[in-house]
Amino acid sequence: MTIGESFTRFAKATARASGHPVTFGLAVLVIVVWGVTGPLFQFSDTWQLVINTGTTIVTFLMVFLIQNTQNRDSIAMQIKLDELLRAVKGAQTAMADLEDLTEAELDAFRTHYAELAAEARAKMRKSGGSPFAQEWEEQERAKAKKAPSRD
Repeated sequence: MTIGESFTRFAKATARASGHPVTFGLAVLVIVVWGVTGPLFQFSDTWQLVINTGTTIVTFLMVFLIQNTQNRDSIAMQIKLDELLRAVKGAQTAMADLEDLTEAELDAFRTHYAELAAEARAKMRKSGGSPFAQEWEEQERAKAKKAPSRD
């Protein structure tokens, strides 16, 4: 097993464990114990340093584990969406792998689709109908054209 595979397994297991209610309960318990021991240590600098150092270390390490998990989830989601684009007839396959485009290219796509959405909303408002009613009517007309005549 490679280092990368080992890290991935470790990151997955840690993400699962850290999101568990028992883990949260243990974290709360640590804070309560730390708070209760304050008077015992006269709320000293060392007493404060223990919790500050501990939480800083845990936070620092969790950032990398969470980012690893998010990266994998994001890649998997993009692959699934790309497959849906590929499988749906009439879908714009140019939309696949948009995450690899430059900011300017993404802005051009966003602007184009914002304009399409604005046109569709204006058309909907002008007709006074529901956005779904118009779509349904168009689908029904298309089905009627395709249906064989019974004459």
